[in-house]
Amino acid sequence: MKSKLNLNKIERPLVIAGPCSAETEEQVLNSARLLKEEGINIFRAGIWKPRTRPNCFEGVGREGLEWMKTVQKETGMQTATEVANVKHVFEALKYGVDILWVGARTSANPFAMQEIADALEGVDIPVLVKNPVNPDVELWMGALERLEKAGIKQLGAIHRGFSSYEQSIYRNIPQWQIPIELKRRMPNMPIICDPSHICGNRELLQSVSQKAMDLNFDGLMIETHPTPDEAWSDASQQITPKRLTQLLSSLELRDENPDGISLNTLEDLRFKIDQYDNEVMAILQKRVEASKAIGEYKKINNMTILQSGRWENILNKHLAKSKDTDLSERFISKLFKAIHEESIAHQTDIMNVKK
Repeated sequence: MKSKLNLNKIERPLVIAGPCSAETEEQVLNSARLLKEEGINIFRAGIWKPRTRPNCFEGVGREGLEWMKTVQKETGMQTATEVANVKHVFEALKYGVDILWVGARTSANPFAMQEIADALEGVDIPVLVKNPVNPDVELWMGALERLEKAGIKQLGAIHRGFSSYEQSIYRNIPQWQIPIELKRRMPNMPIICDPSHICGNRELLQSVSQKAMDLNFDGLMIETHPTPDEAWSDASQQITPKRLTQLLSSLELRDENPDGISLNTLEDLRFKIDQYDNEVMAILQKRVEASKAIGEYKKINNMTILQSGRWENILNKHLAKSKDTDLSERFISKLFKAIHEESIAHQTDIMNVKK
Protein backbone atom coordinates (compact mmCIF):
# COMPACT_ATOMS: atom_id res chain seq x y z
CA MET A 1 0.00 0.00 0.00
CA LYS A 2 1.36 3.43 -0.90
CA SER A 3 2.06 5.88 1.90
CA LYS A 4 -0.15 8.95 1.83
CA LEU A 5 1.25 12.44 1.60
CA ASN A 6 1.21 14.28 4.93
CA LEU A 7 1.61 18.01 4.26
CA ASN A 8 1.98 18.59 7.98
CA LYS A 9 5.12 16.44 8.08
CA ILE A 10 7.27 16.87 4.99
CA GLU A 11 10.79 15.59 4.43
CA ARG A 12 12.51 18.23 2.33
CA PRO A 13 12.43 18.39 -0.54
CA LEU A 14 9.03 17.01 -1.42
CA VAL A 15 9.09 16.41 -5.19
CA ILE A 16 6.03 16.35 -7.43
CA ALA A 17 6.82 15.60 -11.07
CA GLY A 18 5.17 14.67 -14.32
CA PRO A 19 4.12 16.14 -17.64
CA CYS A 20 2.42 19.48 -18.04
CA SER A 21 -0.48 17.68 -19.71
CA ALA A 22 -1.75 14.15 -19.90
CA GLU A 23 -1.67 13.59 -23.66
CA THR A 24 -2.12 9.88 -24.31
CA GLU A 25 -2.34 6.81 -22.11
CA GLU A 26 1.06 5.65 -23.39
CA GLN A 27 2.66 9.01 -22.60
CA VAL A 28 1.19 9.12 -19.08
CA LEU A 29 2.21 5.58 -18.18
CA ASN A 30 5.67 5.91 -19.72
CA SER A 31 6.22 9.17 -17.79
CA ALA A 32 5.13 7.56 -14.52
CA ARG A 33 7.27 4.45 -14.98
CA LEU A 34 10.37 6.49 -15.74
CA LEU A 35 9.78 8.78 -12.76
CA LYS A 36 9.20 5.83 -10.45
CA GLU A 37 12.55 4.41 -11.58
CA GLU A 38 14.11 7.73 -10.52
CA GLY A 39 12.58 7.46 -7.05
CA ILE A 40 9.73 9.96 -7.50
CA ASN A 41 6.55 9.02 -5.62
CA ILE A 42 4.09 11.76 -6.59
CA PHE A 43 2.98 11.99 -10.22
CA ARG A 44 1.41 15.16 -11.60
CA ALA A 45 -0.38 15.68 -14.89
CA GLY A 46 -2.76 18.32 -16.16
CA ILE A 47 -6.13 16.83 -17.09
CA TRP A 48 -7.86 20.13 -17.82
CA LYS A 49 -5.60 22.85 -19.15
CA PRO A 50 -6.67 26.50 -18.74
CA ARG A 51 -5.27 28.06 -21.90
CA THR A 52 -5.04 31.79 -22.49
CA ARG A 53 -6.65 31.56 -25.94
CA PRO A 54 -9.19 29.15 -27.47
CA ASN A 55 -8.35 26.57 -30.12
CA CYS A 56 -5.30 25.44 -28.14
CA PHE A 57 -4.92 22.01 -26.52
CA GLU A 58 -7.06 22.25 -23.38
CA GLY A 59 -6.47 18.79 -21.94
CA VAL A 60 -7.94 15.36 -22.55
CA GLY A 61 -10.47 15.64 -19.74
CA ARG A 62 -12.09 12.73 -17.92
CA GLU A 63 -10.33 10.09 -20.03
CA GLY A 64 -7.02 11.16 -18.51
CA LEU A 65 -8.33 10.39 -15.02
CA GLU A 66 -8.60 6.73 -16.04
CA TRP A 67 -4.93 6.83 -17.00
CA MET A 68 -4.08 8.34 -13.61
CA LYS A 69 -5.87 5.45 -11.90
CA THR A 70 -3.73 3.05 -13.89
CA VAL A 71 -0.62 4.93 -12.73
CA GLN A 72 -1.71 4.41 -9.13
CA LYS A 73 -2.33 0.68 -9.60
CA GLU A 74 0.75 -0.05 -11.66
CA THR A 75 3.39 2.06 -9.89
CA GLY A 76 1.96 2.76 -6.45
CA MET A 77 2.59 6.46 -7.02
CA GLN A 78 0.26 9.10 -5.70
CA THR A 79 -1.38 11.29 -8.31
CA ALA A 80 -1.99 15.03 -8.43
CA THR A 81 -3.89 17.26 -10.81
CA GLU A 82 -5.25 20.80 -11.11
CA VAL A 83 -8.90 21.61 -10.49
CA ALA A 84 -10.38 24.89 -11.68
CA ASN A 85 -14.07 24.44 -10.86
CA VAL A 86 -16.55 22.30 -8.96
CA LYS A 87 -16.98 19.84 -11.85
CA HIS A 88 -13.24 19.18 -11.87
CA VAL A 89 -13.29 18.59 -8.10
CA PHE A 90 -16.07 16.02 -8.30
CA GLU A 91 -14.49 14.23 -11.27
CA ALA A 92 -11.05 14.09 -9.62
CA LEU A 93 -12.50 12.76 -6.36
CA LYS A 94 -14.61 10.22 -8.23
CA TYR A 95 -11.51 8.79 -9.91
CA GLY A 96 -9.47 8.76 -6.70
CA VAL A 97 -6.87 11.46 -7.42
CA ASP A 98 -4.71 11.73 -4.29
CA ILE A 99 -3.74 15.42 -4.32
CA LEU A 100 -5.46 18.45 -5.82
CA TRP A 101 -4.03 21.82 -6.65
CA VAL A 102 -5.73 25.08 -7.58
CA GLY A 103 -4.15 27.10 -10.37
CA ALA A 104 -3.15 30.76 -10.45
CA ARG A 105 -6.13 31.94 -12.48
CA THR A 106 -8.58 30.27 -10.11
CA SER A 107 -6.89 31.37 -6.88
CA ALA A 108 -7.31 34.97 -8.07
CA ASN A 109 -11.11 34.53 -8.11
CA PRO A 110 -12.71 34.47 -4.61
CA PHE A 111 -16.06 33.29 -6.05
CA ALA A 112 -14.44 30.28 -7.72
CA MET A 113 -12.37 29.55 -4.61
CA GLN A 114 -15.46 29.56 -2.40
CA GLU A 115 -17.27 27.16 -4.73
CA ILE A 116 -14.27 24.80 -4.67
CA ALA A 117 -14.06 25.09 -0.88
CA ASP A 118 -17.75 24.25 -0.57
CA ALA A 119 -17.31 21.23 -2.85
CA LEU A 120 -14.40 19.97 -0.71
CA GLU A 121 -16.06 20.50 2.66
CA GLY A 122 -15.51 17.44 4.82
CA VAL A 123 -13.17 15.76 2.29
CA ASP A 124 -9.86 14.48 3.64
CA ILE A 125 -7.43 15.27 0.82
CA PRO A 126 -4.27 17.39 0.49
CA VAL A 127 -4.92 20.61 -1.43
CA LEU A 128 -2.25 22.96 -2.78
CA VAL A 129 -2.99 26.53 -3.89
CA LYS A 130 -0.85 28.34 -6.44
CA ASN A 131 -0.26 32.05 -5.97
CA PRO A 132 -2.65 34.31 -7.91
CA VAL A 133 -1.39 35.64 -11.24
CA ASN A 134 -0.92 39.08 -9.67
CA PRO A 135 1.38 39.66 -6.67
CA ASP A 136 -1.30 39.96 -3.99
CA VAL A 137 -0.50 38.11 -0.76
CA GLU A 138 -3.96 38.91 0.67
CA LEU A 139 -5.64 37.18 -2.27
CA TRP A 140 -3.37 34.15 -1.85
CA MET A 141 -4.08 33.97 1.87
CA GLY A 142 -7.80 34.37 1.24
CA ALA A 143 -7.83 31.37 -1.10
CA LEU A 144 -6.06 29.25 1.51
CA GLU A 145 -8.31 30.48 4.31
CA ARG A 146 -11.48 29.55 2.38
CA LEU A 147 -10.24 25.96 2.13
CA GLU A 148 -9.17 26.02 5.75
CA LYS A 149 -12.67 27.09 6.81
CA ALA A 150 -14.09 24.21 4.75
CA GLY A 151 -12.18 21.80 6.99
CA ILE A 152 -9.25 20.96 4.73
CA LYS A 153 -6.55 20.01 7.23
CA GLN A 154 -3.73 19.39 4.74
CA LEU A 155 -3.12 22.67 2.97
CA GLY A 156 -0.07 23.89 1.11
CA ALA A 157 0.90 26.80 -1.12
CA ILE A 158 2.67 26.68 -4.48
CA HIS A 159 4.84 29.59 -5.59
CA ARG A 160 4.77 29.77 -9.40
CA GLY A 161 5.72 33.41 -9.95
CA PHE A 162 3.67 36.39 -11.12
CA SER A 163 2.60 37.68 -14.51
CA SER A 164 4.09 40.97 -15.67
CA TYR A 165 4.11 43.08 -18.81
CA GLU A 166 7.80 43.82 -18.23
CA GLN A 167 10.51 42.07 -20.22
CA SER A 168 12.20 39.43 -18.07
CA ILE A 169 14.33 36.32 -18.25
CA TYR A 170 11.45 34.58 -16.46
CA ARG A 171 8.08 33.50 -17.77
CA ASN A 172 6.60 34.59 -14.43
CA ILE A 173 8.67 36.89 -12.24
CA PRO A 174 9.47 35.17 -8.91
CA GLN A 175 9.02 38.18 -6.61
CA TRP A 176 10.34 36.06 -3.75
CA GLN A 177 9.21 38.65 -1.20
CA ILE A 178 5.58 37.55 -1.71
CA PRO A 179 5.98 33.90 -0.62
CA ILE A 180 8.33 35.10 2.14
CA GLU A 181 5.55 37.37 3.41
CA LEU A 182 3.04 34.52 3.14
CA LYS A 183 5.35 32.36 5.28
CA ARG A 184 5.69 35.15 7.83
CA ARG A 185 1.94 35.50 8.14
CA MET A 186 1.13 31.79 7.87
CA PRO A 187 4.25 30.20 9.43
CA ASN A 188 2.89 26.65 9.47
CA MET A 189 1.89 26.67 5.79
CA PRO A 190 4.11 24.41 3.64
CA ILE A 191 5.33 26.17 0.50
CA ILE A 192 6.33 24.33 -2.66
CA CYS A 193 8.07 26.06 -5.55
CA ASP A 194 7.03 25.52 -9.17
CA PRO A 195 10.24 26.49 -11.02
CA SER A 196 8.81 25.25 -14.34
CA HIS A 197 6.25 28.04 -14.49
CA ILE A 198 8.58 30.64 -13.03
CA CYS A 199 11.26 29.91 -15.63
CA GLY A 200 9.33 28.98 -18.74
CA ASN A 201 12.55 27.32 -19.93
CA ARG A 202 14.92 24.54 -18.88
CA GLU A 203 18.01 26.67 -18.50
CA LEU A 204 16.95 28.45 -15.30
CA LEU A 205 15.34 25.51 -13.51
CA GLN A 206 18.35 24.59 -11.39
CA SER A 207 19.08 28.10 -10.14
CA VAL A 208 15.43 28.78 -9.25
CA SER A 209 15.14 25.40 -7.52
CA GLN A 210 18.28 26.13 -5.50
CA LYS A 211 16.92 29.56 -4.55
CA ALA A 212 13.73 27.90 -3.27
CA MET A 213 15.76 25.48 -1.17
CA ASP A 214 17.90 28.33 0.18
CA LEU A 215 14.69 30.06 1.27
CA ASN A 216 13.66 26.89 3.14
CA PHE A 217 10.79 25.99 0.81
CA ASP A 218 9.37 22.54 1.47
CA GLY A 219 9.45 21.10 -2.01
CA LEU A 220 9.39 21.42 -5.78
CA MET A 221 6.87 20.76 -8.52
CA ILE A 222 8.77 20.22 -11.78
CA GLU A 223 7.28 19.33 -15.14
CA THR A 224 8.86 16.26 -16.72
CA HIS A 225 8.17 14.46 -19.98
CA PRO A 226 9.82 11.48 -21.72
CA THR A 227 10.32 13.60 -24.86
CA PRO A 228 9.93 17.23 -23.77
CA ASP A 229 10.36 18.81 -27.19
CA GLU A 230 7.35 16.83 -28.41
CA ALA A 231 5.07 17.89 -25.53
CA TRP A 232 1.65 19.20 -26.50
CA SER A 233 1.90 22.10 -24.06
CA ASP A 234 4.73 24.11 -22.45
CA ALA A 235 7.41 22.04 -24.17
CA SER A 236 10.27 24.47 -23.46
CA GLN A 237 9.97 24.25 -19.67
CA GLN A 238 9.82 20.45 -19.34
CA ILE A 239 12.74 18.09 -18.75
CA THR A 240 13.26 14.34 -18.91
CA PRO A 241 13.06 12.21 -15.75
CA LYS A 242 16.82 11.57 -15.99
CA ARG A 243 17.49 15.28 -16.15
CA LEU A 244 15.22 15.78 -13.14
CA THR A 245 17.39 13.39 -11.12
CA GLN A 246 20.50 15.32 -12.14
CA LEU A 247 18.87 18.60 -11.13
CA LEU A 248 17.79 17.25 -7.73
CA SER A 249 21.23 15.78 -7.11
CA SER A 250 22.82 19.16 -7.77
CA LEU A 251 20.81 20.94 -5.09
CA GLU A 252 22.47 21.83 -1.82
CA LEU A 253 20.09 21.52 1.12
CA ARG A 254 20.80 23.68 4.14
CA ASP A 255 19.31 23.45 7.62
CA GLU A 256 17.37 26.27 9.19
CA ASN A 257 18.74 25.42 12.64
CA PRO A 258 21.67 22.98 12.29
CA ASP A 259 22.52 20.79 15.26
CA GLY A 260 25.89 21.08 16.97
CA ILE A 261 26.63 24.75 16.27
CA SER A 262 26.61 27.73 18.58
CA LEU A 263 23.96 30.29 17.76
CA ASN A 264 25.54 32.98 19.94
CA THR A 265 27.40 34.60 17.05
CA LEU A 266 24.28 34.52 14.90
CA GLU A 267 22.22 36.10 17.68
CA ASP A 268 24.85 38.83 18.12
CA LEU A 269 24.65 39.65 14.42
CA ARG A 270 20.87 39.62 14.51
CA PHE A 271 20.95 42.02 17.45
CA LYS A 272 23.05 44.39 15.35
CA ILE A 273 20.60 44.07 12.48
CA ASP A 274 17.73 44.94 14.82
CA GLN A 275 19.62 48.01 16.03
CA TYR A 276 20.31 49.17 12.48
CA ASP A 277 16.68 48.59 11.53
CA ASN A 278 15.56 50.77 14.44
CA GLU A 279 17.94 53.50 13.32
CA VAL A 280 16.63 53.27 9.74
CA MET A 281 13.04 53.60 11.00
CA ALA A 282 13.94 56.64 13.09
CA ILE A 283 15.71 58.32 10.16
CA LEU A 284 12.78 57.60 7.82
CA GLN A 285 10.39 59.18 10.33
CA LYS A 286 12.55 62.32 10.42
CA ARG A 287 12.55 62.38 6.62
CA VAL A 288 8.76 62.16 6.58
CA GLU A 289 8.54 65.08 8.98
CA ALA A 290 10.81 67.14 6.70
CA SER A 291 8.76 66.11 3.67
CA LYS A 292 5.54 67.20 5.39
CA ALA A 293 7.11 70.56 6.17
CA ILE A 294 7.96 70.91 2.48
CA GLY A 295 4.35 70.05 1.69
CA GLU A 296 3.14 72.87 3.95
CA TYR A 297 5.56 75.29 2.23
CA LYS A 298 4.35 74.23 -1.23
CA LYS A 299 0.74 74.66 -0.20
CA ILE A 300 1.31 78.17 1.15
CA ASN A 301 3.15 79.17 -2.02
CA ASN A 302 0.74 77.35 -4.37
CA MET A 303 3.48 75.11 -5.79
CA THR A 304 2.99 71.72 -7.46
CA ILE A 305 3.86 68.68 -5.39
CA LEU A 306 6.04 66.99 -8.02
CA GLN A 307 9.29 68.70 -8.92
CA SER A 308 10.49 66.38 -11.68
CA GLY A 309 13.98 67.78 -12.00
CA ARG A 310 14.58 67.63 -8.26
CA TRP A 311 13.37 64.01 -8.06
CA GLU A 312 15.55 62.92 -10.99
CA ASN A 313 18.60 64.56 -9.41
CA ILE A 314 17.97 62.77 -6.10
CA LEU A 315 17.64 59.39 -7.76
CA ASN A 316 20.68 59.80 -10.01
CA LYS A 317 22.80 61.04 -7.13
CA HIS A 318 22.06 57.99 -5.00
CA LEU A 319 22.45 55.59 -7.92
CA ALA A 320 25.92 57.02 -8.49
CA LYS A 321 26.76 56.61 -4.80
CA SER A 322 25.64 52.98 -4.86
CA LYS A 323 28.64 52.11 -7.04
CA ASP A 324 30.89 52.61 -4.03
CA THR A 325 28.77 50.33 -1.83
CA ASP A 326 27.53 46.73 -1.73
CA LEU A 327 24.03 48.01 -2.54
CA SER A 328 22.80 47.23 -6.05
CA GLU A 329 21.41 49.94 -8.32
CA ARG A 330 18.18 47.94 -8.49
CA PHE A 331 17.80 48.06 -4.71
CA ILE A 332 18.64 51.77 -4.47
CA SER A 333 16.18 52.56 -7.24
CA LYS A 334 13.36 50.61 -5.56
CA LEU A 335 14.19 52.07 -2.14
CA PHE A 336 14.19 55.71 -3.16
CA LYS A 337 11.15 55.30 -5.41
CA ALA A 338 9.27 53.92 -2.40
CA ILE A 339 10.48 56.80 -0.23
CA HIS A 340 9.49 59.30 -2.91
CA GLU A 341 6.02 57.77 -3.23
CA GLU A 342 5.55 58.04 0.54
CA SER A 343 6.59 61.70 0.45
CA ILE A 344 4.17 62.40 -2.40
CA ALA A 345 1.36 60.71 -0.44
CA HIS A 346 1.97 62.87 2.67
CA GLN A 347 2.24 66.08 0.65
CA THR A 348 -0.95 65.20 -1.27
CA ASP A 349 -2.82 64.82 2.02
CA ILE A 350 -1.56 68.20 3.17
CA MET A 351 -2.49 69.89 -0.13
CA ASN A 352 -6.05 68.60 0.05
CA VAL A 353 -6.83 69.59 3.62
CA LYS A 354 -9.44 72.33 3.55
CA LYS A 355 -8.92 75.30 5.83
